[in-house]
Amino acid sequence: MTTGKIATVFGGNGFVGRYVVQNLAEAGYTVRVASRRPDLAAQLRPLGRVGQIAPFYASVLDDESVRFVVQGAETVINLVAVLGSSARQGLDAVNVQGAERVARMAAQAGVTRFVHMSALGAAANAPSAYARSRAAGEEAVTGHFPTATLIRPSVIFGPDDRFFNLFATLARYLPVLPVYGANTRLQPVFVGDVAQVVARAGWDAALAGQTFSLGGPDILTMREIYQWVLKATHRSKPLFAVPSGLAKLQAAFFEHLPGKLITRDQLLMLSRDNVVPPGTPGFAELGMVPRSVEECVPFYLDRFRPGGGRSGTVVIK
Repeated sequence: MTTGKIATVFGGNGFVGRYVVQNLAEAGYTVRVASRRPDLAAQLRPLGRVGQIAPFYASVLDDESVRFVVQGAETVINLVAVLGSSARQGLDAVNVQGAERVARMAAQAGVTRFVHMSALGAAANAPSAYARSRAAGEEAVTGHFPTATLIRPSVIFGPDDRFFNLFATLARYLPVLPVYGANTRLQPVFVGDVAQVVARAGWDAALAGQTFSLGGPDILTMREIYQWVLKATHRSKPLFAVPSGLAKLQAAFFEHLPGKLITRDQLLMLSRDNVVPPGTPGFAELGMVPRSVEECVPFYLDRFRPGGGRSGTVVIK
């Protein structure tokens, strides 16, 4: 049975958004999935009852569409962000101005709860433009919505990720695997766990105004991540830790190609560890135990093994 409450999720048809929408629907919310491609969001309808999940066109770059889709909502969640600037959208336009626009319109509409997903490592003095844009986005959000809950995950993994799947694809086709930022430590976190926190922040008033940094139980260097992928996919390939100077040259070249294996700004991201700082509120304070890489990833990397394999199903309950 639905509760009569409405939640608007910007980016609800994205990698994390699909799980957030499912959690909200199970909690009884009527969910508006706001995105620039509502046709793609239509596939989420079966996650709820008839009429419970509704796709809407809305762009965080446009006042009118944002204003329309937040009207009458109790909860607004913003998951929209870009990793780098392109001809159509930039870091400042989406990660800062877009976040500000959604928070401002939500506040004007009398929305009760606001949740903004940022990123671990967001800081005004961060080396990468991406991390600086995320910090500026947080400031823009709280300027209009001081009680917003901020979620800062490390790199997120799951069946449709562009992390482990990318490395497994490279391991399938490349004779030697280039490793950028080989000694940089990451704390990969499962998409289902992140989505549960985001959705809970959308309905739990006790979490208002707080910031949660989310990382999984595994802290791995980039080299160890590649080694883990090779083991999981039953492949044996040499690893090449790309020196800094060569990495910069390659990144400058890749930026002009489709797909962009690595960019100069991503190299700057890899210049710092991406792990949860000690004493920072996270899963423990929420009474949650995050799932490990070993629990989840082998199910969907199985298909990358020589000869193929079966991809299992990861349950997010």
